[in-house]
Amino acid sequence: MTDYPLKGRCNCGSVTFEVTEPLQSASWCHCTRCQRRTGSSASPQARAAPGSVRITQGEELLRAWEPPDGFAKVFCGECGSSMWSRSPDGSSYAIRFGVFDSDPGIRPSCHQFVAYAASWDPIPDDGLPRFPERRPPDA
Repeated sequence: MTDYPLKGRCNCGSVTFEVTEPLQSASWCHCTRCQRRTGSSASPQARAAPGSVRITQGEELLRAWEPPDGFAKVFCGECGSSMWSRSPDGSSYAIRFGVFDSDPGIRPSCHQFVAYAASWDPIPDDGLPRFPERRPPDA
């Protein structure tokens, strides 16, 4: 059982945050943006309920790359830790599993953007559904 608020931080500890409600869903993302952002083949991320993310320290240190056709990629301007993706309207956060201080209490339920998966790291045969692009809303 996960205790709330669920807390997290960047690598240097300058940015801290909390999530006040249970996470809604989680997935593995295999898109090339996540590969380049993380330096790995995929990114596990959890979707937070709207209004449940609160930055408790270092908000002024957050930086974002905002692609014209997607969510902003938010990171710590001090240490470079990738924190989350944020919807253009600021209501939706997909938080990277690696920034949580403890078990987020949720596991990825699918792999998305597998059409772009890294050829050098095959997706494991874990039984999770795979989607060539973004996971459909009903999945």
